[in-house]
Amino acid sequence: MRVDPALEAGFPGLRVVELEADGLRVKKADRALELLKVQVYQETRTSGLSLETLKDHPLLKAYRDFYWKVGIDPTKTRPAAEALLRRVLGGREIPTINTLVDAYNLVSLKTAVAIAAFDSGHVHSQAFLLRPAHPGERFLGIGIAEPVTLEGREVVIEDTADRELVAVYPFRNAERGKVTEETRHAFLLMCGVPGVEDPPLVRAKDLCDEFLSEFCRE
Repeated sequence: MRVDPALEAGFPGLRVVELEADGLRVKKADRALELLKVQVYQETRTSGLSLETLKDHPLLKAYRDFYWKVGIDPTKTRPAAEALLRRVLGGREIPTINTLVDAYNLVSLKTAVAIAAFDSGHVHSQAFLLRPAHPGERFLGIGIAEPVTLEGREVVIEDTADRELVAVYPFRNAERGKVTEETRHAFLLMCGVPGVEDPPLVRAKDLCDEFLSEFCRE
């Protein structure tokens, strides 16, 4: 994915790690994956993390700082990995969406890295551009009834092949590229921000590759 030079200048250290996943068979649920969820929940709840100390986690702090800079209040809209961790540490489970989404959510729990996935049949991943938003741009995110108007502070991913936005980075993906049980090829992003170095992003990529091979392929 290309990164706009102006964005790189404004956010030194911004980095993204990519993963292409082909030959997928995405299911609503998988028994082995459900058992892994229980294991990861237990690991999370005994890791030493707590709802009170999450704010001091270095990766989560980096995402929070980035959110503030792009006009998102992280105390109201939690960074993706933090929201998952808060849910599990609070005694709840993560929602079951499908085996691909559930698998990368577990990776986020284990690594504190924000992850985005796109159905490659509905977007042109080779044409993705990470750039600053333009004031007045419209964006329809997953789970949103009506498009929202962007202020221009946000960071977005544009599919330059058709000039459509596919994500507000690293906050919400667009409806058009969401992963479903019909997805056969996916493009995943390990979403870095300044302060999140390569090692956790690469670890997240490797875990995603492992989990997708185990739970999303024949």
